[in-house]
Amino acid sequence: MGRLDDRVVLVSGGTQGVGLAIARLALREGARVVVTGRRPDVGARAAEELSALGDARFVACDVADVEACRAAVAETVALHGRVDGLVNAAGFTERGSVLDTTPEMFEQHVAVNLRGPFFLMQAAIGDMVRRGQPGAVVNVLTMSAHGGQPYLAPYAATKAGLAGLTKNAAHAHRFDRVRVNGVNIGWTDSDGEDAIQRRFHDAGDDWRERAAERLPAGRLASPEDAAGIVVLLLSDESGVVTGSVVDWDQTVPGASD
Repeated sequence: MGRLDDRVVLVSGGTQGVGLAIARLALREGARVVVTGRRPDVGARAAEELSALGDARFVACDVADVEACRAAVAETVALHGRVDGLVNAAGFTERGSVLDTTPEMFEQHVAVNLRGPFFLMQAAIGDMVRRGQPGAVVNVLTMSAHGGQPYLAPYAATKAGLAGLTKNAAHAHRFDRVRVNGVNIGWTDSDGEDAIQRRFHDAGDDWRERAAERLPAGRLASPEDAAGIVVLLLSDESGVVTGSVVDWDQTVPGASD
């Protein structure tokens, strides 16, 4: 038996990177999965790949659009009758510091990293509560929510806000048996991270090897690594835990040599 047998799981940002890895593992664990993304071409390719593993659908959704978030949950319910699990994996990581972040960039971070997840949670938890059934939400956060690098000011701020929302929603719905947890993902090797390193940090083809030399495990984390903890938190194997934000990284915040 899979850990997510007969569960319906909606993964925002599930068409690439960590979100796609989560969708793959959820399918392998028996879930029916709906993934969202902004680009229909990327979504169609993801759905084709995922369908080889199980019941997978793509729903176009820009999480910066509140009505699109509500519609994605409504379409999931229309397809499968309910939502049992929600993963907020979509994210916006445009670089900006306290001094050079524009209002427009800040608003985009808020829209994707905080407002969108809020209204996806509102719609998904609303479905769970109306049906009187338990459910699980996992918010994909970042180690940068502890403070982060100077060039990630709006990203750190909005993800820290989502960490606070995680705890608030967990407390509010604990007696509805809706568990809400978050995962502070550390440095992870994905296509998106490769593009970011090349665009913002002048990285060459050997950036992964150079990074690995500085890391305790001798490598960056993989999206598949991250998917494991997220699926665990979606499943009954995580027991009664709710309101937890797990630091999932090779570094220890607050520690020093």
